[in-house]
Amino acid sequence: MGNLTRRRFLGGFTAGAAGAIAMRPSSAVADVTAPATSPRFFGRMFQLPPFAENTPRVQEALRAFGAPGGILDAKDPLHEGPIRLITNPELSPNNRDNPFHTAGTTFLGQFVDHDFTFDLGSRLAVPAVPEQSPNTRNPTLSLDSVYGGGPTATPQLYETADRAKLRVESGGAFEDVPRRADGVAIIADPRNDENLIISGLQAAFLKFHNNVVDRLRSQGVPNDRVFEEAQRLVIWHYQWIVVHELLPQLVGHGIALDVLTHGRRYFRPRPGQHFMPVEFQGACYRFGHSMVRPSYRANLKGDVGGTPFFAFIFDPAGEGQADPVDLRGGRRARRRFIGWQTFFDFGDGQVKPNKRIDTKISTPLFRLPLGAIASGDPPTSLPQRNLLRHLTWSLPSGQAIAKAMGIPVLGADVFPELRQFGVGLEASTPLWYYTLKEAEFLGDGISLAGSGARLVAEVFVAMLQLDPDSYLSVNPGWKPTLPSRRAGDFAMVDLLRFAQVDPSSRGQ
Repeated sequence: MGNLTRRRFLGGFTAGAAGAIAMRPSSAVADVTAPATSPRFFGRMFQLPPFAENTPRVQEALRAFGAPGGILDAKDPLHEGPIRLITNPELSPNNRDNPFHTAGTTFLGQFVDHDFTFDLGSRLAVPAVPEQSPNTRNPTLSLDSVYGGGPTATPQLYETADRAKLRVESGGAFEDVPRRADGVAIIADPRNDENLIISGLQAAFLKFHNNVVDRLRSQGVPNDRVFEEAQRLVIWHYQWIVVHELLPQLVGHGIALDVLTHGRRYFRPRPGQHFMPVEFQGACYRFGHSMVRPSYRANLKGDVGGTPFFAFIFDPAGEGQADPVDLRGGRRARRRFIGWQTFFDFGDGQVKPNKRIDTKISTPLFRLPLGAIASGDPPTSLPQRNLLRHLTWSLPSGQAIAKAMGIPVLGADVFPELRQFGVGLEASTPLWYYTLKEAEFLGDGISLAGSGARLVAEVFVAMLQLDPDSYLSVNPGWKPTLPSRRAGDFAMVDLLRFAQVDPSSRGQ
């Protein structure tokens, strides 16, 4: 396929056509598909040259590209405060609403990411070999970020008096993850305490598991089997949500259905070798950073006088505070809980929309707290970190990935803003930014599009199909069995209700 220029797009190549082509890519690309590796390590989906040489000039260009106040910065007027940026969206014209996602989509996507990929060893802009770089998460959707190694291997995650149940503590009013005296969360993946919303989601899954244990015991399941059976039910219902709710939102219903029905074309490791590709981990799946809003309403009644708690996702003023003014994790206080009616649609009119997937990143993400960075070191600009990671993994350009997939390539005239850096990024674009541009240019930011959508869909489906314990492997015709609004279905609102963290359980 030739390059897709803005002129050709506006001349009749519609977003619908782009989606249709993305669903039927060329199959004549077997020679670029990388060999499989081990699930314990990362690997490459494609054997393609890097987008650029790792030189000081390129590193300087990438830092300028992702700098605060640069072309990626949405330039949110933070002086207006967290409430006005929500109630007056016209103040942040670069952060457009996505009418088909709720605010919770971002954080469910983050929770899933922490479930199947965690790179603790590589360093930004220092080349690493994926096949020799450990992935400290199991590359399956098996909730090891919740269960750890199980009650025997990680007993600190479980109740002392009842090893079938996970530890849950209180924040003074509502549930919290268990914590040490210094506030550090006692959970299998420390990243699930990066911000208040992801921490609340972790606590919800802890309660979800415990309530499934209670349900099974009431049905007569013996104690020597109850943990294993509860774990299977929790994981399968979670996998159902990923397949039927989250994935279609992220990549579009058409591509999700096409990959599930007609199979994977580009990511086809053998069973037992379902590695995590660096093209996904280091670039494409980081599109979720574009969906983060500068501020959120955490709950409706948690702040002083029973008023809503509004806060920026991160705010330097929160550094060192016992009860921070922002939504960073690592703290316990009465107002630091999540009112889920803001994030998922319970039908009460309180849900808020997500941000579109585009090439603008909310301003607070250009100054992360070091505690929100797994390695604990700068740079604190999340876009800079994303871009420099392309040099770590020697990632190919977005154009090369699209060409390898037989999907229309976005031409250099779609990236005029990148010419200023003087290193050819407009024609050989970092894969993360290319993925954002595809979503913005081809799909108006509603979902991923083009090669990014296909790549993300194939990795998700592979991680389920190649896991011998997933419901897609064991029983593809399985249907959810826990209580839900619609028989045979199960969504995030059903999980939150069953976990008893929903608005009705809190009197909100």
